[in-house]
Amino acid sequence: MRTLWLVPFVGERSAELIETPFMVIVVWLAARFIVGRMKALTLAHRLAIGVLALLLLLLAELGVVMLLRDQSLGEYVATRDPVSGAVYLLALALFAAAPTLVGRKGSRSTG
Repeated sequence: MRTLWLVPFVGERSAELIETPFMVIVVWLAARFIVGRMKALTLAHRLAIGVLALLLLLLAELGVVMLLRDQSLGEYVATRDPVSGAVYLLALALFAAAPTLVGRKGSRSTG
């Protein structure tokens, strides 16, 4: 949707920056749902879920970049916008930390 609908009107950087808050909201809601459904998760479990989810996301993204776009990892990194790329890295960190952060609220015995 971003590439087809936003980029032609606002450019790549702005489109990525507009998309990021929506993605963060979806990540946060998904983390709340998953952690809420698995009430006995310890801090170590929540950390492991976040790290594993991040690894799977990065594998999927790199697979798309390398197979569909026919770019190497170096080419992909070189083509990233410095501003939206930095915001994306922060969003990835939040993605990995989300299960731990949402699990802290109201969970006294899950640490």
